Amino acid sequence: MSHTAFSENHPDSFIHHHLNYFLPTIYTITDWLMILLAEFFAYHLRGALTGNAHFHMPWLNLWVAFPLLFLLFFRQGGIYTKHMGYWKLMECICRGCTYAIGAIVVFVYLSHISASTSRLFVGLLWIFALVLVTLSRYIIAHILNWAGVGSVPVLLVGAGKTANLVLQGIRDDVGLNFNIIGYVDDAGPQEENVGNLPYLGTFAQAVDVIEKTQVQDVCIAAPGLSPEKLNRLIHTIQPHVRNLAFVPDLIGLPVNGIEVESLFNERLMFMSLKNNLARPYNRFIKRVFDLVLTTIGVIVLSPIFLLLALLIKLDSRGPIIFAHQRIGKDGKLFPCLKFRTMCVDADKKLKEYLAENPEAQKEWEAEFKLKDDPRVTRVGRVLRKTSLDELPQLFNVLIGQMSLVGPRPIVTAEIPKYGPYIKDFYMVHPGITGMWQVNGRSDTTYDERVQMDSWYVRNWGVWLDIMLLWRTIGVVLQHKGAY
Repeated sequence: MSHTAFSENHPDSFIHHHLNYFLPTIYTITDWLMILLAEFFAYHLRGALTGNAHFHMPWLNLWVAFPLLFLLFFRQGGIYTKHMGYWKLMECICRGCTYAIGAIVVFVYLSHISASTSRLFVGLLWIFALVLVTLSRYIIAHILNWAGVGSVPVLLVGAGKTANLVLQGIRDDVGLNFNIIGYVDDAGPQEENVGNLPYLGTFAQAVDVIEKTQVQDVCIAAPGLSPEKLNRLIHTIQPHVRNLAFVPDLIGLPVNGIEVESLFNERLMFMSLKNNLARPYNRFIKRVFDLVLTTIGVIVLSPIFLLLALLIKLDSRGPIIFAHQRIGKDGKLFPCLKFRTMCVDADKKLKEYLAENPEAQKEWEAEFKLKDDPRVTRVGRVLRKTSLDELPQLFNVLIGQMSLVGPRPIVTAEIPKYGPYIKDFYMVHPGITGMWQVNGRSDTTYDERVQMDSWYVRNWGVWLDIMLLWRTIGVVLQHKGAY
């Protein structure tokens, strides 16, 4: 994302002036091509798996009807008309593909061609369509960002810590092809928060900046403003732009599934927050999700289990698996399984080490972890660095003591640190991975971990679990924050 001036970065071009038509057209064409390619792969893979290379499929269905159903549901999900982050985009694509496949099943039954339509073909079509459309969007987004085409110019109002978070979020998400042209703030230039982003004036000069740059998208990132000042700022700016967004003073609250309603006559707004995992139906869906993925994972990873068990046994004496008592759902203790990473006289070594090292004693009391832990074996250090020591927890998931994704499993001594948030923790099973693992792991503060656990419980969704599992892979490969 470039931070150069608007006039330099967005010349008076045909594409820029017709951006609202150019991008949806490009995406629609590429999505249609990806659906055709998905049909091709599904057709031939089905033939290879069944040994029957041919089955009749009307050309009108393959070339028009089926792709059109996908495109209609994609459009209904807003992926051609809304600017959204890549993970949100993937969720909408997944939902669109699922609805399209459901519509195709209904279509083939109503048109009386179900007998000649392969069910395996339809299932493979869902998989290939999801993968190819998602992948093509990722590639196109990178190409557009690299070429500087299609980016939406945005004026930032505010330059505090919240503005810094907004900028970081845009930089980290390839789907948000925004070009922040500069910022306005009454406090003047603030390079410590926004770097070399151009300073364009004060809040009072925002309208002049909008008229000069012709920017049509504005983001107010100043949640510390008083309600009166924020209200006045919004009413002043809104008539001059197409889109106006603002960051409310709700940072950290569970607003992932927020619903907004209004009382028209009284000009009041209601924001409805949901505690998702408080609902039994959602917990049931999460359990099914855990069982399916964990069963597959145990089968696929069984050779790695055997290899690691052999290495642990050869490295040091003692058991292969270590069961540590942790706090689970409803506050009940359970044996959290791990590959043994410490020597058998670990407790004795810890006491001696803490007695001789006051700084380590403070670190242990604050975090219940040590960066330089004398108890860890040679193989144990590798297992911890790669998080492979946590693989046996898959069996905790199978027997219903843990979840694939959830709050970090804690020990009894940590309960007071959770304060009132412990109720959120008790509501669900702890997870092998979760919010804190993908946001710095051991590099995060304890208070941040508690807040992340609470946020996850209240904002849970299947797609959130998928996103966190995927991001966990990247964090583990980078060894970020692990010790």
